[in-house]
Amino acid sequence: MTTLGKTAGGLYWMFRYLERSENTARMVDVGQRIALTRSSDDDEWASVLQAAGTYEGYLAKHGEVTRDHAIDWMLRDADNPSSVLSVVSTARDNARVVRTALTREVWEAVNEAYITLKGAMARRIGDRELQDVLRLVRQRAAFVRGATHGTMLRNDVYDFCRLGMFTERADCTARILDVKYFVLLPAAAAVGSRLDDIQWETILRSVSGVGAYRMRFGQQLRPREVADFLIHDRTMPRSLAFCARKLRENLDYLAEDYGARMHSHEVVADMNDKKLAQPIDEIFQSGLHEFLVDFQGCIASLSSQIEIDYRFYR
Repeated sequence: MTTLGKTAGGLYWMFRYLERSENTARMVDVGQRIALTRSSDDDEWASVLQAAGTYEGYLAKHGEVTRDHAIDWMLRDADNPSSVLSVVSTARDNARVVRTALTREVWEAVNEAYITLKGAMARRIGDRELQDVLRLVRQRAAFVRGATHGTMLRNDVYDFCRLGMFTERADCTARILDVKYFVLLPAAAAVGSRLDDIQWETILRSVSGVGAYRMRFGQQLRPREVADFLIHDRTMPRSLAFCARKLRENLDYLAEDYGARMHSHEVVADMNDKKLAQPIDEIFQSGLHEFLVDFQGCIASLSSQIEIDYRFYR
């Protein structure tokens, strides 16, 4: 089977948007938990909005940052194209376009995600409801992934779905890690403090990595080990290295299916063999923030190249 460019693009972006819904919920959780460790939380939400890439749009509508407006903007505001409700709706639209390429189970999981989340976010979400709603977003995304893993053929359709998912996931992990390192740490004096430990634990918790980290490194949270874990660990499903390896694998499968290697294969090889081959001490020495921003640029370049190589808009 050869997937036409428009269908390939629909699959890719359907899964990018579904992954973004979950990742946005995770970033809201980061902001909520870290704000609890600080005396004033409005600056925290400005930081989260910046990391999510929606700060300018938020300011254009609201002017000043407040916790309630920030949460509403990220979860349910129709004027924010990256809000959870917006991206789930767009994912459903893409799923409808590529319906014949999906199993019934995947289509139903996407449709139910939209219906369920639209109902859960029909009105502004209060403090008592917030964690339940964030959990619901993560669960619905997981249901779609489960249906995909359990019912889809391992062909080019599956590969384009996976490319969308891991592209978005890698980008979000870099953004979440950058929130802590570059913006949220209040002062150099706090490095190594109890506050610092709590914030690093919050970052790990936001990517469901606390237990896995402790299996690797023990109970003590150390910034170097946390960053190394989220960047280099090839067994951690949300690490940069794990996502980059899956992107490479699925592009390799497409090369086998189509009998041709594209420029995107060179881009992803460079990401794996050069960018992510840098030791953690070297990354810290040259600047973790700079590394993460550069990595986000690599992800954006890879995404654009995949669209070109596989003619998403043909």
